[in-house]
Amino acid sequence: MNAESPEGLRARLASHRGRYGIDGGWGSVRGLLLPAGAGILLLGLSLLPGVAKPLFQRLLELVGGAALLQMPLRFFYSTMRGKFFFWAKLLSALPLRGKERALEMGCGRGAVLAMLGKRLPEGRAVGIELWRTEDQTGNSLESARDNLVAEGVADRCELHTGDIRALPFPDASFDLVVRKLAIHNIPDWDGRKQAIGEAVRVLKPGGRLLIADIHRTEEYLQRLEEAGMLHVRLRPLGWRFGCGFLGVT
Repeated sequence: MNAESPEGLRARLASHRGRYGIDGGWGSVRGLLLPAGAGILLLGLSLLPGVAKPLFQRLLELVGGAALLQMPLRFFYSTMRGKFFFWAKLLSALPLRGKERALEMGCGRGAVLAMLGKRLPEGRAVGIELWRTEDQTGNSLESARDNLVAEGVADRCELHTGDIRALPFPDASFDLVVRKLAIHNIPDWDGRKQAIGEAVRVLKPGGRLLIADIHRTEEYLQRLEEAGMLHVRLRPLGWRFGCGFLGVT
């Protein structure tokens, strides 16, 4: 059988049948209503016919409206489509044999966990989550299970309820540990340090840790180096997650 091309693998990982909600919960949506409304208002004022105003004022309204409106548009693109392409590109580039054990800390409704399952036909993809709807709309154990079934990977994935600051797994039990947009939800630095320390603890020697987050990535970098992790890199997540955000790998 011919080996799957990198492009084909990325496309297969990015395609999805499950329903994965909105990241950040309805609180994030409500927080974007004001800039969305202000952006629409300014764009409307800039394009209003029959109203005499200086060209500079029109341009200012147009640019300001577009700048405000791009915030909710970028957010919804990222949560509904962009994150799938981002993780498909990242996970397809990993040199996996398909027999590894992988852990996702804060798996939510299972979008990335399902991708891991697709990459591990003879391995095991494990997800752990507290199932808080403040972090993702409709976040529940049942919705994650349904999505894994829809993606055809339920037989190679397992779900646990638990806190990422105290993982219920033995030391050195995973070849790969993944965390996406989870650690910044922990309000205190001690708690975030615990979560990072737990990720390092359950990682096998020579294993790989991937963290994607939008805040406090310099903290994570410092903690990983203190924990003795080698080859730690800090790099932009790219426009699919919003320009200027950083991740640790």
